[in-house]
Amino acid sequence: MDIRPYRPPDCPEMAQLFYNTVHIINARDYTPRQLDAWATGTVDLSAWDRSFRAHRTLVAEEAGILVGFGDIDETGYLDRLYVHHAYQHQGIASALCRELECGFSTVTTHASITAMPFFARRGYRILRRQEVERHGVLLANYVMERSCIQGSSKDSRV
Repeated sequence: MDIRPYRPPDCPEMAQLFYNTVHIINARDYTPRQLDAWATGTVDLSAWDRSFRAHRTLVAEEAGILVGFGDIDETGYLDRLYVHHAYQHQGIASALCRELECGFSTVTTHASITAMPFFARRGYRILRRQEVERHGVLLANYVMERSCIQGSSKDSRV
């Protein structure tokens, strides 16, 4: 697996990966209505591209296939972290996180019900459970935080 910086031509494939991952992987924790509100299938690619370019965004590739991506902003907010549904539990999310978290003393994220155990295994603690509204539908998630201490290794394979 290779991890590399985001390039604008990646954006359409990342949008498709996002949609598929939400609708396949997160289906165990969210209703079809919630999944449709979260990932509508229509992404403003120019807005996503601007966001990815403004953040530190990394892409994971395996044999030329985009298998995951993540981005973090300048404050240490881990915004998006998605792994292709066919490449789950292979350490891709952990590898992306290791790279994205570097250089921050504290990282925060809003983790889905599905992703919360992954982040907990990485040493993130739950600050609070919340409900966010997307297209008139409420979705539960967790505000989580991790103190990143030099030399600390709380990584586990996902």
